[in-house]
Amino acid sequence: MSTTYPIKSEEKLKKFKEYYLSIKPVCRNYAMIILGLNTAFRISDLLSLQWRDVFNEKGNCFKDHISIKEQKTGKERSVAVNHCVADVLYVLREKEMYATKQQYLFPNGRKSEDHLSRSQAFRIIKEAAEYAGLEEHISCHSLRKTFGYHAWKQGVQPALLMELYNHSSYRVTKQYLCIEQEDKDMVYLSVQL
Repeated sequence: MSTTYPIKSEEKLKKFKEYYLSIKPVCRNYAMIILGLNTAFRISDLLSLQWRDVFNEKGNCFKDHISIKEQKTGKERSVAVNHCVADVLYVLREKEMYATKQQYLFPNGRKSEDHLSRSQAFRIIKEAAEYAGLEEHISCHSLRKTFGYHAWKQGVQPALLMELYNHSSYRVTKQYLCIEQEDKDMVYLSVQL
């Protein structure tokens, strides 16, 4: 089994996100990628999201947080909705993909009462990755790892990332970041005492 990598290049990440927005516009696929990148949910949790998880019908507005019970760990997780997630949710709602609060955010095309399968999500992600020229091992888990890598590069402490991911050890979080010699070199070249 090969290791899954985060998308490290900002240029390639931009192309990756752009694919289902403007090259091959599919709102559902674009939204799945944006939510995956910005929430760092595991793909099983992401695909299980329903409209009731993100939309408050009483207030006729989107929730400030997406709260789930992780399928893998059974732990509660609450993620603040940033502007990227809010924007894509509004677009999804405008495209009339919202019918009931029990409906999935990412419905299966053939059976609207079911959500996308993991294999469908993988194909969606691989197609966008190929367009972006990503030769690394990119999979559904790359969305989650990409969030952590870019958060770390922006100065978020690994201990906080460990908490955000609900990891049980720092070793797992360190593996997620896929720190390579290039990252180490940047530290040596930027710290001059």
